[in-house]
Order: sequence, then structure tokens, then C-alpha cells
Amino acid sequence: MSRGRCICDFRTSDGCESEYCVLPFDRYIRATETQRADDLHNGRFLVLDSPPDPARQESYAKLRQGQLSIEQLHLKENSHSIPIPGGLVHHWVGVMFVPGATLSRVISVLQNYDNHKSVYKPDVRRSKLLEHHGSEFKIFLQFYRKSIVTVVINANFDVHYTMLGSTRALSQSYSTRIAEVDNPDKSNEHELPVGNDHGYLWRLDNYWHIEEKDGGAYVQVESVALSRSIPNLFA
Repeated sequence: MSRGRCICDFRTSDGCESEYCVLPFDRYIRATETQRADDLHNGRFLVLDSPPDPARQESYAKLRQGQLSIEQLHLKENSHSIPIPGGLVHHWVGVMFVPGATLSRVISVLQNYDNHKSVYKPDVRRSKLLEHHGSEFKIFLQFYRKSIVTVVINANFDVHYTMLGSTRALSQSYSTRIAEVDNPDKSNEHELPVGNDHGYLWRLDNYWHIEEKDGGAYVQVESVALSRSIPNLFA
């Protein structure tokens, strides 16, 4: 489970208003992880496994033809939406098929964190492996996005890998620190105080599912991000 801090946008001179400091984003993450645990228990490793045949087989066939599957999700808790005062959740899941890839090769690329700045450029400008102990990793990434404005984010993550036999693996990545960079690439570049910024990105948790079959590897990444409700730059 991710570790949170107050992300509300209701502040006084003494800090956050207590009624908004219930970390509702963590409730959303719990609902997400509960849903995924239920899926695994019921044999649904990828989101494509939920629809019945023939729709499921058609989705797999499209992936093997080079298409991507991208879907926006809205998880609920006990059939009710989870309100997040002052915040907006961006929840997406995407699946792709990599012909000829093996599970070990995909994991090798994912765990080569020092090289993420090359693999995922220009969205990732800097990357570094900070610590590695067995299946646990601590990493640093600097994100870059230029839209109406240029946004640069420094982020630290805890990452955990789980092997499920010889053909399946899971990875969970939780942000532990996110700071917006002000005046990037200028002489006065500096980080804004954590949690006191423009609110483009407050939290980011990612879930990877990798499965080797059909002569390649299916790679699914589910991303759950939290931003200020306005603006919607990272939607």
C-alpha cells in the first residue's frame, strides 16, 4: 500500500484543514488494488481477460497486429465514487504486445532505471537507480512535459517486483516524493516546496503486468495519478 501525505488544497496559516486530511487518494488506491487482487484471484491477469469470448480473443488479436489498448478507468468503493476535495484522479490502463520478447528481457529493460532517460525521452529527462535490494528498488525520475506551459517534476519511487511463475510478473511503483521544478534549465532553477506548487502532479502510482505467451510478451501498465482539480495538464 502506498504511503501518503495530505494532498488537500484547503490550507490555513496553521496548515491543512483537518476535515480534508483523510487522504482520500489512498482510499482510491486501496479500491484499485482490491479490484486487481480480485482479478488475479479469478484468473484475470490482464484487463483484456475480463470480457467473455469472442470479445476477449478479438482484443488479443488486435494487440498481436500491433494495435494498443488504452482505457480510462474510474474505480469505486462499495459502488460509490470516492470524492477527493481539491484533487483530480487520472486513472489509465494500457496494454501492448511485444513480438519475440521474453519475460526476463522485459523485466531487464524495466529495471535498467539509469537508462530510462534514454528509453522514455523526452517525457523522462533524468533517471537514476538509488538503491536495490532483491526485488525492491528506490529510483529517481525527472519528468518533462511541454503543453501550454513547460512542467518539470522531480519524483522518487519505491518499486517492488513479484514473480508469478516462469511466465508472469508484477511490478508496483509508489511515489514517495514529488516536487515541481521552477525555472527549469535556468540559472535560478530550484524545487518548489513539496505540496505547495501548481498542483500538476501530487502523486503517481504505477502497476505493471507482464505475461509471456503467444510468441512474445503482453505488457500492461496501469497508472493512477493525482493532480489539482484545475488545471488538467496531466490528464
